[in-house]
Amino acid sequence: MARPFVKVEHLSKVYPGGVRALDDVSFEVSRGEFVVVIGLSGSGKSTLLRCINRLVEPTAGRVWVDGVEVTALDREGVRRLRREVGMIFQQFNLVKRLPVLTNVLTGRLGYLPPWWSLVNYWPPEAVQQALEALERVGIRDKAAVRADQLSGGQQQRVGIARALMQQPKLILADEPVASLDPATSHSVLQYVEELNRKEGITVLCSLHFLSLARRYGTRVLALKDGRLVFDGPPGEIDRRRFREIYGEDAVEVEVS
Repeated sequence: MARPFVKVEHLSKVYPGGVRALDDVSFEVSRGEFVVVIGLSGSGKSTLLRCINRLVEPTAGRVWVDGVEVTALDREGVRRLRREVGMIFQQFNLVKRLPVLTNVLTGRLGYLPPWWSLVNYWPPEAVQQALEALERVGIRDKAAVRADQLSGGQQQRVGIARALMQQPKLILADEPVASLDPATSHSVLQYVEELNRKEGITVLCSLHFLSLARRYGTRVLALKDGRLVFDGPPGEIDRRRFREIYGEDAVEVEVS
């Protein structure tokens, strides 16, 4: 039996003040899957993804990525891990005053001497790689434009290009389309889907809309109050099942 690419075992996270964001969550992800994590606001989706790459420190439990126990790594080990785990954020996390190309190049920081970025030196091969990443997401012509001059959808494409610079084995996408309109949401998710299908990059993506989860996920995990309450094929979590899990008031997640 093949070793799981991502394994989460009895993961819990309690924030100061006693807020339990994750409560004994366990699951496995095979290499090449596109797993969508759904749930209402506050269900633990973002905390789960951020525990996987140690942006958030778990309170209890263990996590493995490609056979490496993430939760046992020291600081240097976490730094090496993050080279291979791309992160796409809801709020883009771009340096808005810098050009698009520079924002994309920061995806290589884990591989280059830190002081190079301080003097804005980037080796020619990294610049070429960044331009190719921008080409892949359809905005190479925006390379010299300041990030804050782009639309939300274009900024998220910059975020995807930046993640590509890491040449990741795993992409964690934390509600990457939550602030975008439906048409732009599909455009952005199609780029992530292409990376999954054509390059075999494993994807864990939290989404707020059931329709998007069923369209893009090969598998769906549903969280409620920090607990895993569903794990199965997208087709099994229709609107009736969703209401059974989250209640009749959970309508905002059903918007197409």
